[in-house]
Amino acid sequence: MNAKKIGIIVGVAFALFFVISQPQASADLVLSILTILGDAAASVVEFIRALF
Repeated sequence: MNAKKIGIIVGVAFALFFVISQPQASADLVLSILTILGDAAASVVEFIRALF
């Protein structure tokens, strides 16, 4: 296996462990990430609207 595949497997295993061991914290983390992405998208749209 190359390093990329091993990294992906380790990352998925860690994510599953985190979700199983701390589901509420995992949900809060995902919600925070989605909020940040939504705010970033809204800022990009506002910027593009300001150009035109």
